[in-house]
Amino acid sequence: MDRINTIGRRKTAISRIYMSAGSGAITVNGKDYKQYFPTEVLQIILNQPFSTVNGVGGYDVKVNVRGGGVAGQAEATRMAIARALVEMNADFRPALKKEGFLTRDSRMVERKKYGRRKARRRFQFSKR
Repeated sequence: MDRINTIGRRKTAISRIYMSAGSGAITVNGKDYKQYFPTEVLQIILNQPFSTVNGVGGYDVKVNVRGGGVAGQAEATRMAIARALVEMNADFRPALKKEGFLTRDSRMVERKKYGRRKARRRFQFSKR
């Protein structure tokens, strides 16, 4: 089976992955995923689509991710992996859709407004 290329997004993170059948090696930006995502929570997020479809260790994944923070990058990669699994086998779609891995989380940081300290936070009021 040839390589499948998909993309996932979350906040300002964009993850492009190349997935093929293999031994379960996941590399992120040239590093092992356990080195790139050091916390166990982020590693679990990355493996959620595989565990949902009982495909842990069955696919090699090469990830290019940029933008955002580590949590956004992990969730963007999760979405890309879920999309690739659906491309490989359409039977996986209902299970992955039910878990919400195929839905783009469109929440973004609200922009800062003028006359405010942050998006909604006002400057401290001084009576005197």
